[in-house]
Formats: sequence, structure tokens, C-alpha cells
Amino acid sequence: MNLTNASFFDLSRYAHSSLFVAAEYPWQALARLKTYMAEYPWPQIAWPRSPGPIPATLILHDTTLVEATEEITIEFGEATKGKLRVFRNGTLLEGASVLMAGAVLAGGPISLGKGVLVESGAFIKGPVIIGDQSEIRQGAYLRGHCLVGARCVVGHVTEVKHAIFLDDAKAGHFAYLGDSILGNEVNLGAGTKLANLRFTGGNVLVKTPTGPIDSGLHKFGAIMGDKVQTGCNAVTNPGTVLGKKSIILPNTTAPSGWHTSNSMIR
Repeated sequence: MNLTNASFFDLSRYAHSSLFVAAEYPWQALARLKTYMAEYPWPQIAWPRSPGPIPATLILHDTTLVEATEEITIEFGEATKGKLRVFRNGTLLEGASVLMAGAVLAGGPISLGKGVLVESGAFIKGPVIIGDQSEIRQGAYLRGHCLVGARCVVGHVTEVKHAIFLDDAKAGHFAYLGDSILGNEVNLGAGTKLANLRFTGGNVLVKTPTGPIDSGLHKFGAIMGDKVQTGCNAVTNPGTVLGKKSIILPNTTAPSGWHTSNSMIR
């Protein structure tokens, strides 16, 4: 039985790999997430501070934030494939990110990588870190202490709270992710819910063949190793830990506890 970070994730290219210790349980990264973000070297960007939606589309290029005036042209290609492009008077602004009018930035520090698209209607409450070429789609709700890697998707009506996305993880539609970690290339089907709180109270236990492990966390949703997939309307119980390339079939509730790599839960 191997329940260390090294058995769940390839961290060799992850920008925030220092959050993880190879020999630890993966949920221990969640326990230190708030400290990690408190000590993060936040870029000094003058984000809008007035309440309510952003009244005009904004362009972030390097650390400069400007309104999208008539001299700005935006090609709304797929951000996760590097096809979001911004031009000023015909000149490409390499790596520019776009925050569309109608998005809401509500308190706390925010860091956007290069080539990020934040669509109208997204609500971002810091602290939040969003990596290069990620998409935050219309209706997404980031509730604080969200660490999103590169080329990720936080989709329509998806709520994320105190959670970690590794690179290329996608929660595209109607999902809830509380106190959870998505590994590289994880894909959540529409309506996936990662429950994070026991009805009976107390710390969440991780069931294993040799007995339960106390996670030390009162709130703990799911750990999904690299390339895990869920079908539409899948649900995980608190403390669900899925090894690499596991699958939860549609309309299935995954039992809490450790599931080995390549598991199929039906």
C-alpha cells in the first residue's frame, strides 16, 4: 500500500511542487495550503477594488492592467491551447490575459498567469492563484484559497473552495470541489460533486485495507491522482482517495477510502 504524493502525482513540472512532500500523504498539502498562500510572493497589481462586476474588459500584460480600448483586439481562441490572443494596434501582446467585463474580483490577493481568460459572471474571492493558459468560465465561483495550475478549466457554475488543481485539470460544468486535490489531467464530468464534511462530525478518516487513517482534517473532500476521470453526476464521499487513472462511472457515488490506481467504481 503506497499512499504518498509520489504515487498519485507527477510533480516534476508543477509550479507549486514545494507545497507537496514526496513521502507524505497527499491530503497533508491541503493542511498547509493556507500557509503556502499567505507566504506567496503576490505580484503587485492594482486590481479594481470597487464592489460589483468589472464595468469594462481588462487586459493584464506582464504586471500592467489596462482597459480594452478601441486599439485593443482580442481573439477569443481556446485559452488552454494557447489560442487566446490580444493585440494592441496590430501588435501581439505576448502572454496577455483577459478579464471580461462582468467578472467580479472580491477581496484578497489574486495572481493570474499568462494567457488566462476570466469570463463574464465569474466570481473570484482571493486568495486565488491561477496558472498560465487557464480558463475561468462564466458563473464559476472561486471561494478563496484556490490554487489552479496551468491549462486548467474552472467551468460554468463550478464552485471551488480551498482546493488544488494540478496542471491540465478540468472541472468544466456544474461541479463542486471543496477541500480537494485534482491531479494532472483529471477531468470531472458535468455535475460531479466532491463532498467534504461528515454528517456525524469529527475528522475525516481515510479507510485502507490495514485500517483507517485519521486525516487530521475536519473538512476533506477527495484526492484524485493523475488522469482520474468521473462521469456525469458522480459524487465522492468525504475522504475519497483515488489512485492514478481511476474512473468513476456516471451517476455513481464513490465510497470514501483509498482506491488503487486504475480502479473502476460503478
